[in-house]
Amino acid sequence: MKHNIIPHSKPTISKKECIVAAKVIASGMLAQGKYVKSFESAVANYIGVKDGVATSSGTAALHLALLALGVGRGDEVLIPTYVCTALLNAIKYVDATLKLVDVNWCDGNINAREAKKRVTKKTKAIIVPHMFGMPANITELKKLGVPIIEDLAQSIGATFNGKKVGTFGDIAICSFYATKMMTTGEGGMVLSNSRAMLNKIRDLRDYDNKISYALRFNYKMTDIQAVLGIEQLKQLNNFIKRRRMIARMYDQQLGTDTGICPQCELPRRRKGRGNVYFRYVIKVSGSAVSIIKKLRAQGIYAASPIFKPLHSYLQQKGFPIADKLMQHAISLPIYPSLTDKGSKRIISAVKE
Repeated sequence: MKHNIIPHSKPTISKKECIVAAKVIASGMLAQGKYVKSFESAVANYIGVKDGVATSSGTAALHLALLALGVGRGDEVLIPTYVCTALLNAIKYVDATLKLVDVNWCDGNINAREAKKRVTKKTKAIIVPHMFGMPANITELKKLGVPIIEDLAQSIGATFNGKKVGTFGDIAICSFYATKMMTTGEGGMVLSNSRAMLNKIRDLRDYDNKISYALRFNYKMTDIQAVLGIEQLKQLNNFIKRRRMIARMYDQQLGTDTGICPQCELPRRRKGRGNVYFRYVIKVSGSAVSIIKKLRAQGIYAASPIFKPLHSYLQQKGFPIADKLMQHAISLPIYPSLTDKGSKRIISAVKE
């Protein structure tokens, strides 16, 4: 029997986004302009910080954030190993030294106790991704006394003790890639309460028409992207509401208390942490790869939550939790345009 494909991720785009983008294109003012500035202010207001600087990608935002903190050769930067390579690349761009940290089994976030063991006098920053939409233990990480870059690529709108993530660190970055919480196609942003750092980032983002020369970058966002982002931001709370609704369906139908899926460990709800469910990650007792293959045979594109941990690329050892997650963690489809019918089909397939 042939099944319709349920993709792992999918952007949610309405007619309104198409209309406003078309108007910008028709205006002829396509590059960085008034809509970029409006988008920066709108995102900063939503998060609760002073301002933002829009960029061409989340990686560009992270690169500029490291430069704003003065991170360079000889400095150490701590990051979790269970992430995508964008973080590794940004650290390489500034020629800093990478220090990998293992993660928590329960949520895939950087383990604060392990991070503490790796902090030295040379540690200049910790990059803290709030993985899969679940806030990391930012309180414990701040106690380490090291500047923190919050990575909101998977978590914009999430809250920690009632405050939005992105307001706890020295600086925060967003990604607006096609399948993120909200999208501008490609694009990113740096957010902070520090005017000095934001002014430095704004200067580094544009390379031309400067009084004096310094190495700068072409990391600008276009007005086409920004106007799309403005409309997406207006819908973000509804996007989050829908993601949480689907997550509740999964919780109710796949929970161990139902007696139906005793081999599934579901995402844990944690007091004071408002998960936005960028990913719905289950852990299974058997092989995740085997189950992913079986689901895909039914047209359900589940996936490993990350492609490959960074320590595997770098041929390092000593990260047992990340290795265990690679063996047993599965990310089920969850996005605002996923229908109840599609969700029920996923639940039925996982039970089977």
